Amino acid sequence: MKFLIDANLPRRLVRIFQEHGYVAVHTLDLPEGNATADIALLDYSEKNDCVITTKDSDFSTSFWLQNRPSKLLLISTGNIKNAELEILLTANFDQLISALIENRYVELTREHMIVHA
Repeated sequence: MKFLIDANLPRRLVRIFQEHGYVAVHTLDLPEGNATADIALLDYSEKNDCVITTKDSDFSTSFWLQNRPSKLLLISTGNIKNAELEILLTANFDQLISALIENRYVELTREHMIVHA
């Protein structure tokens, strides 16, 4: 499983995915960097079979209305310090991966992991 980390999340999250043995790319690593348009991110994720990992609810709308991206990890924590986000992601990492293996859309809040069917 590969992950595309959106501009609204810290680049440091790439390291967490890599430490768990997964390929992860941040938008900063793409040719247009953090200015990469959402449509280009959708295209990239499909071409490279990546889970879009984002805080941007526009991708949720795209998921439901356009059936894109093929897999989505939505981080719905509101404002959160980067260190707290890293702790939250790490604490829930194995559950998130298991959920994403079986499902296309998983949401992580401060309190819950939600699998959208």
